[in-house]
Amino acid sequence: MIRSHRFLAIVTACLPAVGVCVVSLLPIANARAQAAACEDAAELAVLPSPLAPWKGAPLRVIFAAEKPMTGELSLIAPNGQVAARSSERRGGPPYFWFAEIAAPAAGKWQARLVRANAPAECRTITREIAVAATQPPRPGGVRNSVWPIRNSWNRTAENLYSAWIEKLFEAPLDASPSWPALHVVLRDPARNALHNHLGLREDQINLYIRPDCADLPYFLRAYFAFKMGLPYGYAKCTRGGGGKPPRCPVWWNIEKEEPQPEAPEDIIAAAEGPPQGAPAQQRSPGGLFDIFKPQQPAQTPETRAGQRSQKTASRTTPGFAIPPTGPVAKPKAPVRPPRPTSLALGFGHYLQFSVADGVHSGAGRTLAAHEGSDFYTVPLTQENLRPGTVYADPYGHLLIIAKRVPQTQGNAGVFLAVDAQPDGTVARKRFWRGNFLFAQDPALGDAGFKRFRPVVRDKGGSLRRLTVAEISKNPNYADFSLDQTKLAVEDFYDRMDDVMSPDPLDPVRAMREAITSLEEQVKARVTSIENGRKYQLSGKGEASMPDGAAIFETTGAWEDFATPSRDLRLLIAMDVVRHFPDRVARRPERYAMPKDKSPDQVKAELQAVLTQELSARTFSYPRSDGSPWTLSLKDVIDRIVDLEMAYNVNDCVELRWGAKDGSDEAATCKRRAPQAQRAKMTDYREWFSERRRPPRT
Repeated sequence: MIRSHRFLAIVTACLPAVGVCVVSLLPIANARAQAAACEDAAELAVLPSPLAPWKGAPLRVIFAAEKPMTGELSLIAPNGQVAARSSERRGGPPYFWFAEIAAPAAGKWQARLVRANAPAECRTITREIAVAATQPPRPGGVRNSVWPIRNSWNRTAENLYSAWIEKLFEAPLDASPSWPALHVVLRDPARNALHNHLGLREDQINLYIRPDCADLPYFLRAYFAFKMGLPYGYAKCTRGGGGKPPRCPVWWNIEKEEPQPEAPEDIIAAAEGPPQGAPAQQRSPGGLFDIFKPQQPAQTPETRAGQRSQKTASRTTPGFAIPPTGPVAKPKAPVRPPRPTSLALGFGHYLQFSVADGVHSGAGRTLAAHEGSDFYTVPLTQENLRPGTVYADPYGHLLIIAKRVPQTQGNAGVFLAVDAQPDGTVARKRFWRGNFLFAQDPALGDAGFKRFRPVVRDKGGSLRRLTVAEISKNPNYADFSLDQTKLAVEDFYDRMDDVMSPDPLDPVRAMREAITSLEEQVKARVTSIENGRKYQLSGKGEASMPDGAAIFETTGAWEDFATPSRDLRLLIAMDVVRHFPDRVARRPERYAMPKDKSPDQVKAELQAVLTQELSARTFSYPRSDGSPWTLSLKDVIDRIVDLEMAYNVNDCVELRWGAKDGSDEAATCKRRAPQAQRAKMTDYREWFSERRRPPRT
């Protein structure tokens, strides 16, 4: 073994006249440090956009690094002048800089990163970028792939993917940004560093991209892979049930497209035979799902339901479908139109007719070591919970990490994530117990933080995903872990607290952070309820309410505008805030407790602050006639029992916010859900009062 006290001989000069060389002896530790610094520089990932820069398109540059460093990014024009500079280092990890030139001059540009506190020979990292005077030839499609593959997944590509995700959903920490659909974000050149990256005006051809929570991770990964020329695919997975977690029996990719929609349950049944005593041909209903919505006359829920595909007809609001109780005739598979030869339109077709129709949230709940899954579980560390990492909760909702905000002396650390809702809304939210549900139940599969398996080309030329063993050994990844599967629920949330904020937290500040998270969740509900009010005003009629556990898992207007899953999460969130003083008393070692106060005294102080904060934080919602009504968070907490039956889109807005009959607030209420629906809600109320999802049968 080489010890650290050994020395490395470096020849610095030779004197031929005397036949000797002058040798400088440096400690090997210093030599290694210099080598490591230069190696860090070599690991920098640089992304100029567009793919073929020219003077008629904005030039955007991302420098991404695996390890933290301080520096400044400059874009140097052909005349040697600094045209743009940025010393703002984002992310962590990966860490990245971004700079942009709206109208670059033709010629040879330089993207230059000057690093502070680096060895002189490695301090300045420069990449040359040729900007053409005329528009380069536009890329085209290829016969055997949805898009041409130019690159491969590795640490560089993953770091750029993380940087792209973070910039896409950037907003101040105290903001609660939301967008009516994903295409609104992607069309924004100030957010999307890959806007029109291919030079095809591909982000200006009005693709209407409206993923639900299950689609969003797949759509973002597909979009980045399409722009960067990376391989891509998706698994067809069951939704689980009968005590079994989801399984993924088949995988399709851009070079081997799925020929026709086929339920994975059918694939497994064909391989294993139907279960003993099961009725033949138990199938889910089908139709065609339109995620690229051109502006056209609105459809009724009944008309839309008839157009949905085999997957989306049983699409879930957070996650999975209830099998039919009796034999159902298998529908005819929808006719899939041929994919356009145009590269951009072909990508849109692939999202619409392959990815959206093929994936659902069951894919996120597979067992951690299931080789058929598109995901693998990672360690709960700051280094591994990067933007682009997916969170799968046990009931099927999926979120994507968008940013990590490190802990400071005054504030707790925060993970920010984005998710999509059935009404198409995409929103950013904080990691906390109210948004990220966790449970350990073998029948549900493995919840937790997961990353996409990299897609590679095998020796035979076909695309495939890396196995768990290969990921563990691959130096670009090496981050597979089963740790999350071994944690109890409280241990999981305690571990995440430690990851977000390694140092003890001031208990009052920590509680205020929890109240802020609740406030964000309540304000997000304002948007959801308002969408339901607009649906009521559209004259499309009453939304059908499903039976039993299907209230969480249905389609049509109920899926889009009723809020049983979101309200269940909100109830859990309110419990977290209400009982926060008890949590501090339970785990005082996690907090920077005042030395002169006992845990009981701190608990009493927190209770007083909690009451004050909940009363001071207010919001407004539009009542049935559009007039605003203001509530405080305390009002919401006080109505916690009423909010257990406030999810029905057929009820007036006032009732959905827990307004009391006969109150001034409820005076504008003109609508009630049918009595039969209210009766069902009464029967199902225990699920909400006990804060649990009913099991699948």
